Amino acid sequence: MSLEEVRKKIDSIDQQLLRLLNERAELVHAVGEIKRKDDLDIYVPGREDQLLRKLAELNRAQNGRLTERAIRAIFREIMSAALALEDSLKIAYLGPAGSWTHQAAVNKFGHCVEYLPEASTESVFGRVASQDADYGVLPIEHSTEGAVHHTLDHLADSALQIYAEILWKADVAVMAQSPTAAISEIHGRAQMLARCGPWLAQSFPGSKLVEAASSNAAAALAAQSASIAALGTPLSAELHGLRVIAASPREYATQTRLIILGRRSGPPSGNDNTMLMIHSRDRVGALMEVLQVFATRNINVRQIENRPTPCGTQARFFLEISGHHADATIRQAVAALEEHAVHVKTLGSYPAPGWVEER
Repeated sequence: MSLEEVRKKIDSIDQQLLRLLNERAELVHAVGEIKRKDDLDIYVPGREDQLLRKLAELNRAQNGRLTERAIRAIFREIMSAALALEDSLKIAYLGPAGSWTHQAAVNKFGHCVEYLPEASTESVFGRVASQDADYGVLPIEHSTEGAVHHTLDHLADSALQIYAEILWKADVAVMAQSPTAAISEIHGRAQMLARCGPWLAQSFPGSKLVEAASSNAAAALAAQSASIAALGTPLSAELHGLRVIAASPREYATQTRLIILGRRSGPPSGNDNTMLMIHSRDRVGALMEVLQVFATRNINVRQIENRPTPCGTQARFFLEISGHHADATIRQAVAALEEHAVHVKTLGSYPAPGWVEER
């Protein structure tokens, strides 16, 4: 076929795609009406994951040229547009526009919903609690820095719960006004500069590394001077009109777990995790007794974090276990702990993530 014939065929396919997308939007609207009538959540993470996995499997079965990551990105935006049609979904997130948490939130919810930047963990909790936001996105664990204690402590004191989880692989982008500009300075957060120092020294010899208060502040400076580059997210480059001139090698990437904070737990998906906060007496063997309750019921304890309490006579543990809090075995385990004067609080149940988001 000639170039013109190929283009005409693409135009015809685009017309069909547009018609089908609008048909899909009508059906999504019908689903939204049913959910509102029955007081159900518009966003259901388990259903979303099930749909994306099914589409990836269909693509493989058809020997499709598109990668699974491309399929997920395309349909994530289709679903984002549908969510925006049904309700003006608002997502509060930690950090300024272009932060790592903002980037992870956009990868999860798409570009069509509304995002609300917040300067503190407390502010994200406040937005969701007051219903000014439908959900909040917060980091709960970094692969290099461990658990994010601010998030855990706020969960312990709040009625809000974990609704879903995001696994996010963060590559560092070097951004500047032009890929051909002579870069004299590279600005970024201290931790990021330290981690990427050897790579930056090799890729940008002679460039001075300068600490910035935030990745957003670094990008703002780069937008003002052609000789300054910034470290941050690809989203930050988009927001500041910059070009990504280099991306960090795979060995410099970090992985972050983030929670989607809601006013209730996620519904059972068939493959869930649950976060519990446990207060027990601060004595020898206290943690072992707690773990034994789960072990005897064949419940997998996936992770343990210990945090101090205002009262020195108690120990506080955060446990992530396999299963949903509505499962009979987990309800039995919680009841057994409470019989031994152990206080248990469910911080949320959510689908176990089977996909690492990245950009």
